[in-house]
Amino acid sequence: MSKENRYITVEGPIGVGKSSLVNLLSERMGAMKILEKVQENPFLARFYTDRKQYAFQTQMFFLMSRYNQLVQLKQMDLFSLNTVSDYIFQKDRIFAYMNLSDAELELYEQVYAILNERIVTPDLVIYLQASSDVLMQRILGRGRPYEKHISRDYVDDLNEAYEYFFFHYSDTPLLVIKTSEIDFVRSAEDLDDLIHKITHMDKGTRYYAPLSTREKKRSPAHGEALF
Repeated sequence: MSKENRYITVEGPIGVGKSSLVNLLSERMGAMKILEKVQENPFLARFYTDRKQYAFQTQMFFLMSRYNQLVQLKQMDLFSLNTVSDYIFQKDRIFAYMNLSDAELELYEQVYAILNERIVTPDLVIYLQASSDVLMQRILGRGRPYEKHISRDYVDDLNEAYEYFFFHYSDTPLLVIKTSEIDFVRSAEDLDDLIHKITHMDKGTRYYAPLSTREKKRSPAHGEALF
């Protein structure tokens, strides 16, 4: 990990593989990892069966949980620690604007504004993209009980919200990766290529579209990406 990118976050919609990539990056880069405590939210399962009824409780639990995790980074020496996280604090507002009523949003925004002032800004954000078809396959494939009621419409809306958010994102350097055709977990080559891109990432936004395994075998420019 370069000196400029000591604090990296991996983002993207549910099922895209954020936590899996964070685990791999922390191991390969010798970095401390921060994983969101999704399963500790006592309202989440009920939210997926009745979004309107449990949206506010679910959202506020996540807001405080994310804050409590990330605020601790301010107490650490980030110049001596490499850190990889599977979320950015700002992502909380993506879900809030999807799920909360106007009255709930007004209260939420007041709390969010106070908490956001104390959050450390990442050096680099990695945004993982995938089609809704791929996301649904991955969600169903991992078989988490509280996710069995997630609808395709919800995944479509969430994917669209993420696209909109990161299209307008400019707070930090941003590396956008299309993941539908690749597998960092099973392919050491895919992971090596990504780490190379991370270590050479500078300012602004970069788009990385890795070749699928089949395309690599056919392509004379083996492993080359649109970057």
